[in-house]
Amino acid sequence: MWPSDRSDLKLRVLWAAFFLVFAKLVTAIVPFFFKYATDALDGIDQEISWLPLALSTPIMLVVGFNVARILMTGLNQLRDALFARVGQHAVRQLAYRTFVHMHKLSLRFHLARRTGGLSRIIERGTKGIETIVRFTILSTLPTILEFGLYAGIFAYYFGWSYVLVIALTVWAYSWFTIKASDWRIQIRRDMNRSDTDANSKAIDSLLNYETVKYFGNEKMESDRFDESMAGYEKAATKTWTSLGWLNFGQTVIFSIGMLGCMVMSALAVQRGEQTIGDFVLINMFLMQLSVPLNFIGFVYREIRQGLTDIEAMFDLLEVPAEVKDKPNAPMIQVENGAISFKGVDFHYDADRPILKGVSFDVPAGKTVAIVGPSGAGKSTISRLLFRFYDIQNGSIEIDGQDLREVDQNSLRSEIGMVPQDTVLFNDTIAYNVRYGRTDATEAEVAQAAERAQIGDFIARLPEGYDTQVGERGLKLSGGEKQRVAIARTLLKAPPILILDEATSALDTQTEQEIKAALDIVSENRTTVVIAHRLSTIIDADEIIVLEAGQIAERGTHGKLLKKKGLYASMWNRQLEATEAEQKLRAAQEADEFGIVVRRPSNEPIA
Repeated sequence: MWPSDRSDLKLRVLWAAFFLVFAKLVTAIVPFFFKYATDALDGIDQEISWLPLALSTPIMLVVGFNVARILMTGLNQLRDALFARVGQHAVRQLAYRTFVHMHKLSLRFHLARRTGGLSRIIERGTKGIETIVRFTILSTLPTILEFGLYAGIFAYYFGWSYVLVIALTVWAYSWFTIKASDWRIQIRRDMNRSDTDANSKAIDSLLNYETVKYFGNEKMESDRFDESMAGYEKAATKTWTSLGWLNFGQTVIFSIGMLGCMVMSALAVQRGEQTIGDFVLINMFLMQLSVPLNFIGFVYREIRQGLTDIEAMFDLLEVPAEVKDKPNAPMIQVENGAISFKGVDFHYDADRPILKGVSFDVPAGKTVAIVGPSGAGKSTISRLLFRFYDIQNGSIEIDGQDLREVDQNSLRSEIGMVPQDTVLFNDTIAYNVRYGRTDATEAEVAQAAERAQIGDFIARLPEGYDTQVGERGLKLSGGEKQRVAIARTLLKAPPILILDEATSALDTQTEQEIKAALDIVSENRTTVVIAHRLSTIIDADEIIVLEAGQIAERGTHGKLLKKKGLYASMWNRQLEATEAEQKLRAAQEADEFGIVVRRPSNEPIA
């Protein structure tokens, strides 16, 4: 509300406060015009010291009453307009802070989260912040000021008995509002929980649209969504029903207080102690008092509900970043790009170790491949190199610098990644390629695409580089997405490259094409290849075979085959699978041309 670096916003706060006070003074004057007009029309002579004689006529008093009402509304709107930028700046800053914090949280957090639920929490939290900012500053403070003015006026003109009745009314009204609103908060939490659950399931189902279709589970997904919406419907119904009871109770309490004041004033008029204008004045003040009173209830409800809405958002802000830089951590200095793992122990959960005392070196400019059965810890190595997690024991070094001692951002700027599952942003091809280096020119983007062997494909598209790739890049094939990933890595031009099973999901022909592009991107770079298909890493300078989180074998392709160990066994199995695939493809091609192929009865059909 008072940003130290924005003097213009501070000035707006001061002007808004000035118009706030001015508006409340005008609000307190408005009923007096009505009183004097009523008494004048009733034939009562009166002298109004604070008004010129020419403005004391009944008609001019009626005009003054309406002018004051217009002025009161105008001042309030001017106050809101001045404060709008202050409030929106505060909302923007906190939303930005939350977004930045989300990117600081560990990969562990993001693997466990649900995208739809998280986006809903941030959306509701941002709206809740706006509610709290607006109602705290623009409603609570003016209402307190207005109560003080009215209490002074009633005490001065009509006596403390009226102040007592109004005070009791305000106390009872506020007590009832707080109790009822607190009861409604739990209903609101239930409604939010159901809303978040329904939104999470909807987005999860839509993101996995093809999987839903493959298994024909549209009805199951619809039923799951409807089940969550049924909970939302029930909670929302309770919310509106409880609001009705709250409004009714508030009306009863205020009406009883208003009845007490009006009866006291009516009796005073009958006794000749007050004029009809005084009776009207009290009625006007009470009617005006009902507005901030209703606002007190509304503000309390909105602030409490706003706090409920931002509870989850604040919980997110309180989630600590798992991987933190040390104070004044230096930028990493990569000259050669040599990588060294020294006795690395790592686990996601303490009862399930992933890496156990792993040690190996990747010399500068060389290629080391890491292979092994599923779950051996291959992809974990790439995540540790990016420092998505900190290891429990040992060290990981680049050019002799421990990754835990250097700035994370500088580390990641020196490493390029071509992942197994390339997920693109729902934007253009050019945007996704330029993501490797956001300040790259169009010529540099096109050059990177050509080197990644996707330039010709893009040129054939009607919109070229402006072609939209769709949600998660689903408008492109697997090979096309991989080439885009290679192009943006080429554009980044890092000294260290990680290829995380970059061709495992592709057919043999596409794999060979992608491998040729990868050979270009890995040229003269320190490269770590996480391999599934062994045919792609036979030229590696060293192959490390992981088994159960430990190095089982290491050496070149030829040496490992001679050992006839785990690597040789994996190679033979893949060779058999490849031969079976080739035989099946040949048979399919022969059938297509009408050639009958007879298989020996003892030969299995792949």
